[in-house]
Amino acid sequence: MPELLAYQLLFVTGKGGVGKTTVAAAIALLASEQGRRTLVCEAEPKGDLARAYECGPTPFSGRRISDDLVAMSMDTEASLREYLRVVAKVPKMGHIGPVARAFDFVATAAPGIREILTVGKLCFEIRAGRYDLVVVDASSTGNVVGQLAAPSGINELIRVGVVRSQTDWILEILGDPARTGAVLVTTPEEMPVTEAVDLAARLAAETPVHLACVVANRVLPELFGRSEELVFNELTRAATLDFVARNLQTSRELVEDVLAAARLAVTVRRDGVAHLERLRAGIASDVPLLYLPYLFARAHGLRAIRQVAHALSEELVT
Repeated sequence: MPELLAYQLLFVTGKGGVGKTTVAAAIALLASEQGRRTLVCEAEPKGDLARAYECGPTPFSGRRISDDLVAMSMDTEASLREYLRVVAKVPKMGHIGPVARAFDFVATAAPGIREILTVGKLCFEIRAGRYDLVVVDASSTGNVVGQLAAPSGINELIRVGVVRSQTDWILEILGDPARTGAVLVTTPEEMPVTEAVDLAARLAAETPVHLACVVANRVLPELFGRSEELVFNELTRAATLDFVARNLQTSRELVEDVLAAARLAVTVRRDGVAHLERLRAGIASDVPLLYLPYLFARAHGLRAIRQVAHALSEELVT
């Protein structure tokens, strides 16, 4: 299994709200800073990549973030237009009009057509050699399996012809564990871990893409140990609380609030550790589990992406 940044195509997925866009943007930034020509693609255009990099819109044609980093958002109509021009040799069109309407009809009748245009575009970038690495901010847990399984489904329906030849080389790229992998992002909480374990099993059973690694995001560091807990216990005595408040020239209530916050940090940390142990037990032992720390600061924007990229680089080294 190659190192994470040695892949050519990475699909970053996970339950909504766990930070998959942040992780995808950080992986792409880290790869580009190491001199790899990198494309990062938002599979479901919501403007999240633009907010992450604090740049303008990321169109289908791409926006250059740095010398070795380009960001784009998927557009199935634009992808269809490109497919018709490059593969079917149809002359360039401004708006594909009737073709697009026919495509919508076919896509409704044959599930997987839209997904094949998304996955096919990304695989095409790898095949054309334009980038060393394509990072995909992929669909969330509920949709990503259908997206990655679409080429296999189309292959079962269509046995011969141009479309079949296209899905053959797409599947060749997707199914190559030396080139393509999925990055599963989660947080040390009950539902995200449960969904991550379930998705890891579904990726293995229903798609050709193997699991490159699991990223546990927003892991709270151990702020207080057992010795500090003994101090908390002593400080919660009524006489001690009054003494501390008097010497700090503050209210007893404020001291109690600070102690309650410290105890909460201990509880959250311990609960998180239990969920991470369940996560480790629920995925294959040979799948790397990477940890990213909780950011006690602004959790979005380029500064946050750089912090996550730095933490990720340290995890990859260790």
